[in-house]
Amino acid sequence: MPGTKLTYIICFDDHRTFTDEIKKRFSDSSRYEVISFSSRQDFIASFRKERDKNACKVAIIGAPDSKEQFELTIDLTAEVKKADAISGIILLATADKMDELKKVVRYNIDAYIPRNANTILRVHNTVKKLISEHSISIFRKKRNFSLYVLLAFLILSGLIILVAFLKLPQYF
Repeated sequence: MPGTKLTYIICFDDHRTFTDEIKKRFSDSSRYEVISFSSRQDFIASFRKERDKNACKVAIIGAPDSKEQFELTIDLTAEVKKADAISGIILLATADKMDELKKVVRYNIDAYIPRNANTILRVHNTVKKLISEHSISIFRKKRNFSLYVLLAFLILSGLIILVAFLKLPQYF
């Protein structure tokens, strides 16, 4: 089953703490492109830049440790969803700030992952889940279009048979 050809994993990491581990985990350059940014403007511009329409984009945002900077995370997630609505967002935060972050940033987040020894494994599993959901939505659109074409063909065939039956009853 051919799925998404390339997945863009775009990281926003102020202090470059987790980007190297993510690049090591997603090292297959034919399937993943890991891009890291430390500035907010470059990160948002990366989502606005037009890439392959069927490509899956995943944003990994390292949330700050202080409560005062949670508003920046809210703005960043809102801008990412505004730039590309179908992209997935993963938030990384320390385990003790996770509950506070979940209360503040509630919408448009696909996964909240605490920073610990299993962080990269959880990120990998979440990215795989987002890729699967993206592929399913693409195949669902293709399936629906095929069903509409089939339905139109059946209705048209039925109308042609009805007209032929009424105009040429000797052949039936």
